[in-house]
Amino acid sequence: MKRHHGFLYILSCLFLLTSCISQKKYQAALEREQSLMAKNSELDNTITQLRGQTQSLETDNAKLVKQIDDAMKRASDASGVANMTQKQLEAEQKRLWDLRKLLEEQRQAVENLRKKMADALTGFSSNELQVFVKNGRVYVSLQETLLFPSGSAVVNPKGKQALGTLAQVLNLNPDINVVVEGHTDSVTIRGKYEDNWALSVARSTAIVRILTDTYNVDPTRVTASGRSKYEPVDANETPEGRQRNRRTEIILAPKLDQLLQLLQTPVATGTGTQ
Repeated sequence: MKRHHGFLYILSCLFLLTSCISQKKYQAALEREQSLMAKNSELDNTITQLRGQTQSLETDNAKLVKQIDDAMKRASDASGVANMTQKQLEAEQKRLWDLRKLLEEQRQAVENLRKKMADALTGFSSNELQVFVKNGRVYVSLQETLLFPSGSAVVNPKGKQALGTLAQVLNLNPDINVVVEGHTDSVTIRGKYEDNWALSVARSTAIVRILTDTYNVDPTRVTASGRSKYEPVDANETPEGRQRNRRTEIILAPKLDQLLQLLQTPVATGTGTQ
């Protein structure tokens, strides 16, 4: 009987020992599994982070590519603008050079016209008329004493002679525009004419009629105007000054069609094509 109890005790101990060993293995296996699961979870998080970083890099890369493309386009556009600007500059330089050439031709034409007029009118004294250049035009200033009796708009014979000589030069130079301006002193007129305006206009009109009707100057080239007392060349306080102010100015200018056309040519803008 005692032997039987001893055997049972030994079996119980063996069972308990075996149970302890199995429990330890189970616990160890469980811990390993938990550790692997934790590492797997950590790997999953890392993979998720890497995927996010990859997507971010792809987005950034796309942005960079777009920025590079935009920069290259701007550079190309800037190059095109630079080329157009250079072309515009060359065109403007040519226009300015042509303008300068025309202005020089204009100046020379005016000087040549002045000389022709001065040479043609050498038979008249400086007290009767003067020929000079002002503001790019030739002025033939004829005193009242050469052209008209006092207060009259009827041209006297010597005045007609001067106008005939002047008309010869005009007819040989058809590209000359002619403006006839009548001027008076500041003394109020009495008699036939209402005022100095009327007298100055009547005198310029009388001269235009002689130039066109008697000496065949093309009337489309000629303009008559009156300035009354408002453009004096001397003081009206003295008899000498008033005498100088009583004058008729025949103003001659070469036609400026080509020059005006060049001045009105618009500058090219940057909207054109290459």
